Amino acid sequence: MDDRDGDGDGDDAYAKLVRRMNSPRVVIENDVCEHATVIQVDTVYRQGTLLEVVQALADLNLVITKAYMSSDGGWFMNVFHVTDDGGNKIRDEGILNCIEKALETDAYMVKSMGKMLLSKEHTLVELTGTDRPGLLSEVCAVLTDLSCNVVNAEIWAHNARAAAVIHVTDQSTGTAIEDPGQLSLIKELLYNVLKGLGDYRTPTVSISSPGEIHIGRRLHQMMFAARDFERPPSEDDNSVRPSVTVSDCPDRDYTVVTARSIDRPKLLFDTVCTLTDMQYLVFHGTVNTSGDEAYQEYYIRHVDGLPVSSEAERQRVMECIQAAIERRASEGLHLELFTDDHFGLLSDTTRILRENGLCPKRAEISTKNGKAKHNFIVTDVSGNPVEPKTIYLIRQQMGQTVIQVKGDLCLSQKFPQQTPRSFLFGSFFKCPSFQNFGLDKSHS
Repeated sequence: MDDRDGDGDGDDAYAKLVRRMNSPRVVIENDVCEHATVIQVDTVYRQGTLLEVVQALADLNLVITKAYMSSDGGWFMNVFHVTDDGGNKIRDEGILNCIEKALETDAYMVKSMGKMLLSKEHTLVELTGTDRPGLLSEVCAVLTDLSCNVVNAEIWAHNARAAAVIHVTDQSTGTAIEDPGQLSLIKELLYNVLKGLGDYRTPTVSISSPGEIHIGRRLHQMMFAARDFERPPSEDDNSVRPSVTVSDCPDRDYTVVTARSIDRPKLLFDTVCTLTDMQYLVFHGTVNTSGDEAYQEYYIRHVDGLPVSSEAERQRVMECIQAAIERRASEGLHLELFTDDHFGLLSDTTRILRENGLCPKRAEISTKNGKAKHNFIVTDVSGNPVEPKTIYLIRQQMGQTVIQVKGDLCLSQKFPQQTPRSFLFGSFFKCPSFQNFGLDKSHS
């Protein structure tokens, strides 16, 4: 027994040595390109390498303007041109050191970048179902009624499907929900909400123990499992979709995937994530952006070593890449809510959005140190742009100081400014039921 233990320790030490010897080599240059910081990452090639590196860059909120990826003889070279979200080079030494440390760490650590480690204080709820007006409001109302406090959440809606990853606690204890009866009731009632009125698509509700999860990748997997890449043939959709082609490489045994679309943050992560989860390996690739447009080209094979071999597979790859690009697209009005957090705040907020005819297409919910910061991308119930008068009514109810319109300052200039006491949340904060949560009355 002792000999076996010793051998195991030796094997573990050897494995660690091999990982250190083959850790990615990172070079960061600020002088070789006029408009971007250039990051070169050289590492041993294996399945998932590209996704791990791109995921780390995305989670550091870096905008990738150009990229070149190539593997040769078991070695992988990646070159990325990156900026901050303002389009500037990365010059802060602290951020540069953080980038280098994140990318040079061995594979196990790179995998953890951007994952949320759910402590024993949280319970994870995952949902998929058919999207419809008011769905998010109904889900939040059920959670509030069941004394579940939403700590963090991210919700995506695309092609009539919706997916959500939600972290909740028990409102009375502030810790994870452990009672089997309560967990069963939560699952049952959420399933009933998602099921709707005889929908032919079967919703899913999962409640799990603490663990590690990368939110963006998990949402891609959930939407893929819900088959959001399928569009009804009779659907009357005049929207401009990403242009994706899937063709054979005439000289080598690869399949070439090209995509042209509007550029946006995390675009490269979304496409590479989808290719990886579909069990394709990227051997070579280029990404280039010009203005608001992005061009991506990948030379891929399936993990079995074969290129795309049938027209049905070719069509599936095309549809899935289109869906991956569209899921995080920001078509709609951006609303940001920032205020003191209290139990039921999210339920109140989503109810007001619903009552004013707005449908969230994406939402990012976060709470920290008694503050709530919620971001919504919304349209009207028909998917059309939101009327300015609707925003005026919502800001009357929620308040100029509570909710802001991002990226369209003209809306806030069309209407008279209001005092903080003239909105609905002000009366919420002054209600005895909310004073128990220790809210500062100066915010009401």
